Order: sequence, then C-alpha cells, then structure tokens
Amino acid sequence: MPPDFTDDPPSERQTLSFLLRRFQQAGIRPRTDLGQNFMIDLNLQRVLLETAEIGPDDVVLEVGTGTGGLTMQMAPLAAAVVSVEIDRDLYQLAGEELFQFPNVTLLHTDVLRSKSRLEPAVLETVQRQLDAGPGRRLKLVANLPYSIATPLISNLLDLDVPPATMTVTVQKEVADRMVAAPGVKDYGALAVWVQCQCRAEIVRILAPTVFWPRPKVSSAFVQIALDEALRRRIPDRSFFHTFVRSMFCHRRKVLRSELLNSQKTLDKTRIDALLARVGIQPTLRAEQLGPDEMLRLCEAVRAEIAG
Repeated sequence: MPPDFTDDPPSERQTLSFLLRRFQQAGIRPRTDLGQNFMIDLNLQRVLLETAEIGPDDVVLEVGTGTGGLTMQMAPLAAAVVSVEIDRDLYQLAGEELFQFPNVTLLHTDVLRSKSRLEPAVLETVQRQLDAGPGRRLKLVANLPYSIATPLISNLLDLDVPPATMTVTVQKEVADRMVAAPGVKDYGALAVWVQCQCRAEIVRILAPTVFWPRPKVSSAFVQIALDEALRRRIPDRSFFHTFVRSMFCHRRKVLRSELLNSQKTLDKTRIDALLARVGIQPTLRAEQLGPDEMLRLCEAVRAEIAG
C-alpha cells in the first residue's frame, strides 16, 4: 500500500523527510534544468509568508507550485491563489493535495510565453479572480525558479495593473541587481526598471543548505512594493523599458555613444544638444546615472523623437 500523506499538516509538507518520501513514492526526482530547489527550512517559509502579509482580499500568483506546500499555507489566507507549475509530474503531485482548496487554481503551463511576454492564459485566470470580488488586489508570492525571476518580475511591472507587492525567493545575485545603487557592478537595467516604480529591499539572505537539492549559489527573500507615485512619473512605460535596456547594452560605452547607437533617428548634433539641455555630461556611462536621471534622459529623448 502506498504511503498516506494526508495526515501531514500543510506547514510540515516542505521538510526534507516529507519531500524525500513524496518523491520516492511518486518515482520522480527534482529537475535541475527547471530550477527545482525546494526550501526545507520551515522557519524561513514562515518568514516569507509573514513578509507577504496575505489578506482576505488578495489574489496570490505563485510561480513554481512544487509539491504544493507553500500553496496550501497561502490558500486559507487569500481570496484566491493562482499557482503555475511547468513540470507535469509536480503538477499532478500538487493537484492530489490542492483539490481540497476551492480557491486554488492550479495551471500546468510556462508563466512566460516568451522572454518579453507573459502567458496570456495565466493573466486571464488572474484577472478572473481579481474581478470575482470588490477591492481585490494582486500579489506575487513564490519561491521562484532562478532562470525566470528577472523576466517574470520585469514583465509583471510592465502590466497596466501590476502586483501590489512581490515577495519572492530569488538568486542572491538577482536580488543584488534589483536593489543596487548607481556606480556599483550590480547596477543596471533591472535596478532602474524596478526602482523607478517600486520600493525594493532584501529581507533575508539564504544559504544553499536551506534547500533540497542544494543550489550552488546563495538565495534571498526580496520584497518589492509598488509605489504608485513613482510609477505615475513614467508617461510611456514601454518606451522607458526599451530605452533603459538599450542604455545598458554596452556598459563601457559613454552616454553619447550609446544614444547614437540606440537612437537611430537622432544625429550627433541633436544628441549633444539634448544632453546639454538636461544637464547630463555626454562622457558619463549609464551605470553612473541614478533612476531619476535615467528617467529624465529617457523623457528628453522621447520628446526629441516626437519632434
């Protein structure tokens, strides 16, 4: 007779012993190609949940259901949980546990249609849950697979109505890039894109030992809170997103050269005049501009192109 896991409380379903038993019973193994590293420290799991502050009006998007341990703890707290799992084996495994929660929708798909686009089916499911009750808001709460953290967060911030907060486990290197200040090696397009719209902080650094299987790098809890006042300063988010990425394509190039390379409709004379107007030295590099300066430069370029 196969082992019965129904007596294990939700809070205990992410221990190493539980995972080893569950995977052995199902005859499967974690897939490193999908970034399957499961958090086995229950105290840290609680820190993630407490930081997320899930309430009865929240629709939670979880990416990377795994065995459903975190999902089961979030379901009683939230209005609804939409959990996305790309691995068929884990999707089936989690489904055996999550059927008892009527407010959980489990999707078997990739959350990304492409690197620059979210899967429409996921967005449609989330929107249905948001529309199902007054005053509902979206939150992302997840132990994210390392490979999708940057494109997922970047694309969510490009939505007209992005998550109010994103409380996620990511690779520490990605966390450092989100909160980096100008002039340091980690500062780049991701920092500008996040910091021009949100308040981001690293909540906790996580050693590889708190995961099974152990990753080769450290991880971090990150809390990203949307700041509507910051976000309203960006008239055209799509243009700004493209502009910021283009400015960091060649990190060692000075601003004048990078603008000439990325803005094909502007010649040297117009770019020199534009930089003079906004008071930015043409010999600076993109990594030396703070988020506010980058936004100011972007808007000057957008206005110049529009004529």
